[in-house]
Order: sequence, then structure tokens, then C-alpha cells
Amino acid sequence: MINQQTAIYRILDANLDRAREGLRIVEEWCRFGLNDQETAASCKEMRQELASWHTLELRTARDTPNDVGTNLTHPKETQRESLEDLLQANICRIQEALRVLEEYAKLYDGEFAAGMKQLRYQVYTLESKLLGQNRFKLLNQCSLYLVTSGVDNIFTVIESALKGGLKLVQYRHKNQDDLVKLKEAYKIKQLCNNYGAIFIINDRIDIALAVNADGVHLGQTDCPVGLARQMLGSGKIIGKSTTNPQEMAKAISDGADYIGVGPVYETPTKVGKKATGLEYVRYAEANATIPWFAIGGIDSNNIRDVIKAGAKRVAVVREIMNAENPTEITKNLLKNF
Repeated sequence: MINQQTAIYRILDANLDRAREGLRIVEEWCRFGLNDQETAASCKEMRQELASWHTLELRTARDTPNDVGTNLTHPKETQRESLEDLLQANICRIQEALRVLEEYAKLYDGEFAAGMKQLRYQVYTLESKLLGQNRFKLLNQCSLYLVTSGVDNIFTVIESALKGGLKLVQYRHKNQDDLVKLKEAYKIKQLCNNYGAIFIINDRIDIALAVNADGVHLGQTDCPVGLARQMLGSGKIIGKSTTNPQEMAKAISDGADYIGVGPVYETPTKVGKKATGLEYVRYAEANATIPWFAIGGIDSNNIRDVIKAGAKRVAVVREIMNAENPTEITKNLLKNF
């Protein structure tokens, strides 16, 4: 049996290596891909601080030949779907390593543990800067939002809409088993990656984390925005459904990144929900301080009325999901903006 102190030293050594390697991968992109000297320098400073704690005492505890974890792999580790996926994977790797260091360092050196905690917060900021900015920038530019429904040819419909210029997709499939939801969400995430679109999961923060979605959309009875932010981090998008001015004000004050405004018209996707009408759209135009999407029963026949009432962004479901030609419908909807 391995001595307890030796085991702790090996844990600290391995995770110092892991955090430093992950930071170097991110640093290289900041340096050569973004030409961002400030962020590259920040990564380098964090690496140097980690190196200062990587003492000979910890290094000499290393026992690679007898490390049972060296042969443990996962299929996802052998490929990256995109540059963002590569950066996200390594930022997660850094964060996990720093958390391990923070906890085990409490048994080794309290100052070491405190330093790892501060570094972890710095990496959260780094994640938001590198990954969140692009998401939020694209979100602000999106005028059309597709919320999916449970159709048999869901992947074909979504890809067809993406070909038509769609840049924002929310996966919503209420009456489906979790395993199916996971498989569908992963496939749709890949499609969105291929077309440079944002991918949002309805309600389920766990599925969003599992497939590395760009964010979640929450209803009024779902997880609070603040708790979702703690779980997802500052780099992910959090949307919130609202049906009246009070819900809008709370969603904004809670830190939502965008809100849904509606249902503008009665819709079977919101059974029992009274339509808010165009009056709430006008209120949102005058009072919302974050991006907002009019939603609920919007189609090609009434979209102009919604836009005239002040909407610059709309969300649709059936108009695209039930369309014979989702590509053309998407193009025609986008022409209204």
C-alpha cells in the first residue's frame, strides 16, 4: 500500500503538470492564433506561478511506471470537433486540475491551496474572455431562433435550416428519454459546430454540460439563473422565458443573457399559456436592456406584425420544424429583418 504522504505528493505533482500543460495549449493559441499579447502573458504568468509550487519534493514522488492511470483513455480524447472544442477541453482540464490541487494542498500547504483557488478564478475569467465573447457577439447578431420539436427527421430539418442561414438553435424535446436526448443533443451540437451556430439546451443543465452546449434556456419553474451560472460558468449563455414585465425585470436582474418574450400568439407548444399579444412586445422594445426574442405562434403570416411592434429578434418552432423546405422558409424569415 502506498504511503499516504507519498500519494498526496503524487497527486499534487500530476495535477501541477496537467494544469501547466493545459495552460500552455491555451497560451499558444492566444499568442499565435489571436496575436493577443496580454492574454498570452496572463497564461504564462499562471504557468510560472504553478512552476514555483512544483518543488523537487513533489517531483521525486512521481512513479510513472506504476501509475495505473496512464493507460486510461476515453474516445473523446482522441479527437476535437473544432478549435473551440479544443480550447474548452483544455480550459476544463486546467480548472479540474486546479480544484484537485486546491483540495489536496490543504493537506500539504495552506498557502499553496489558497494560491490554487485564486488561479482557478483567473481561469474562469480566461474562459469567459476566450469562449464567451464569441458566443455573446453572435447571440447579439442573431435575428432568428429555432426551437425544436419532436419530429422524426429532426436532424435533416435542423441542417436544412442551418443551410438557410440559421445561427441559433434550441434543442427542446420534452417527451423523450434522457438517453435519446443525450444522443440527439450531441448530434445537433455537431451540426451547429459545422455551420458556426449557437446551440442551446432547453431546461437541462446536465445535458448542456454533457455535450458542451453553448448554454441553456430556462423556464419560470426551472433552475434559478444564478445557480445555473454557478454550474455553467460565465462563458455560457443563459436564457429565460418571460410572460410579463415583472418576470422580465427579475430575469434581467438575475443575470440572464437574453429573454424570451411571449407567447405572443396562442401556440400548442405552450398549452394553457394565455397569449401576451403584441402589447408585451412593445413593452419589451421600450424596457428590455438585454437581447430578447419574441416567441409563440410566430410564422410567415404574422412575423411582420411582430417586427412592426418592435421585435428585432424572433423565435419560431412549427414554421421551420414542420416545413416542407426548411432552407427556403429560413431564408424567407430572415429577409424580414
